[in-house]
Formats: sequence, C-alpha cells, structure tokens
Amino acid sequence: MNCEQQMRMLIEVQEMQFVALELNLYLDTHPCDKDAINDFNCAVEMLTKYKQAYEKEYGPLLNFGIGGYTDEAWQWVNSPWPWQL
Repeated sequence: MNCEQQMRMLIEVQEMQFVALELNLYLDTHPCDKDAINDFNCAVEMLTKYKQAYEKEYGPLLNFGIGGYTDEAWQWVNSPWPWQL
C-alpha cells in the first residue's frame, strides 16, 4: 500500500471539499453570481471525481449508507480509515 499516494489523494478530496463549501456559503448570499455558480458546479464535479478515484483505490470515505457503492466485500472495516492517516 502506498501511503503517500493515499494521503495525496485524500488531501485532494479535502481541498476540493473546502472549495465547494466556501462557494456554497458565498452563493447563499450571492445567488445570482453566474461565475460563482459555474465555479461551484466545476468544484462539485471535481470533488465527485476525486472521491470516486479515492474510493476505488482505498475504499469508502464515509459510512452509514452514504459511502460509495461497491460490489465487493464490505470495505469500511479495512484500515487505515481516512481520519487515521
């Protein structure tokens, strides 16, 4: 297992989550800003790609039915969990 690659991929997810959240908060007060809407949509698209790539390689990021779909055996118990890196 390549821990450096896993950490890099997790950081990409976290960074894009931050961007999407900040844009979401901005749009709460500026709902007609078309540039921000476009940036938000791009951030969400990239976040989805980053999450899918991470989960394909290392297993789900979340539990309780909101993690990614898998047709393999239950992966949530595999370690390390994202917060343990």
